Amino acid sequence: MSDYSTIAALVGLKVRRSKSSNSFLLNNEAITRPGVPFGEEVFQNVLMLERRRAERSRRPFVLMLINADKHSQPKGDVLQQAVPLLISITRESDLIGWYRDSATVGIIFTELAEGEKATIAGTLLQKVESALQEGLGGARFSRISISVHVFPEDWESGNSDWIGDSKLYPDLRSSKRKKHVQFKLKRAIDIAGSAAILLVTFPFLALIALAIKLTSEGPVLFEQERLGQFGARFKCLKFRTMHTNCDPKIHQEYVQKYIAGNANSAAKGDSDKALYKLTADPRVTPIGRILRKTSLDEFPQFINVLRGEMSLVGPRPPVPYEFKVYDLWHKRRVLELKPGVTGLWQVSGRNRMRFDEMVRLDLRYSQKWSLWLDIKILLATPWALINGDCA
Repeated sequence: MSDYSTIAALVGLKVRRSKSSNSFLLNNEAITRPGVPFGEEVFQNVLMLERRRAERSRRPFVLMLINADKHSQPKGDVLQQAVPLLISITRESDLIGWYRDSATVGIIFTELAEGEKATIAGTLLQKVESALQEGLGGARFSRISISVHVFPEDWESGNSDWIGDSKLYPDLRSSKRKKHVQFKLKRAIDIAGSAAILLVTFPFLALIALAIKLTSEGPVLFEQERLGQFGARFKCLKFRTMHTNCDPKIHQEYVQKYIAGNANSAAKGDSDKALYKLTADPRVTPIGRILRKTSLDEFPQFINVLRGEMSLVGPRPPVPYEFKVYDLWHKRRVLELKPGVTGLWQVSGRNRMRFDEMVRLDLRYSQKWSLWLDIKILLATPWALINGDCA
């Protein structure tokens, strides 16, 4: 039973021991056996916990969703009949609950053996379909649709259409619904703030554009493919700081070493701390070095904010080849919130910290997010820009 108190502690649910039996109550729901269906809130939080466990154990799990036809009346009737059948064919370690109350039943097949994930998912789907068809009959079974979702997800760097499976993250959608008004205000601040900054700095930005044009060949703006929330790709805008047609291999190799903790610091006497940005990069122009040192190359990203691809505050959007070498838990930084121009780690030490520490700060920001936290980060950002050691 200790697993359930652990669940409660990790996901912030109320837990107490039942007086009448040796079981626990999670948000007043009796938990006596893992197979007994959880309510929506509990199931979604247990799913979040299973994602965390899979990140550590490297063992996949399958989320199966059984949904009643939208024209079925009442929707929950056929699903209520399906639940005993599902309990009878699943292990006690598998978790069954309401993914959406009275509308969708979810099953988490936990701690699956290593192997071809698609094959395992297909076998489980066939098993459940056969049991439901036999137990419910053809007419009732026809009112049901079943989908399978495997964690961890397979990400292919060459697939430009890849996007995270939001079905695996219902807790994120629920959290956003609860903070609907706050997120609307965040978007309003993004639009007003980025528009004001671009308007006020336009003459200065025009001078930067002219300097880039006069000192090196190529476009003023550099477009780089980045990953936004749930891995959606977009073109991140920056002032061009490098010569054109440069080989990205130098940066790719550096990023891989940095994420692995093997990149050396360029700061004298600070050899235990790696720099996030590659220093002494031969591809960078003289004007580009100044722009990078002062972070002025980032200003065109306020256009990305106006487009809705980024926010003023949020985790930094990674490039695809960076995301490819992420550990499983690193990938959460592209899931939980929209990427930002500035963020918690930028004002907490900026480049001089290890990659794992940066990701932990991004995740802490996502978990503790509030409008007030955004405001504090925005107020701290100018000092981070002025402090040259942090740029």
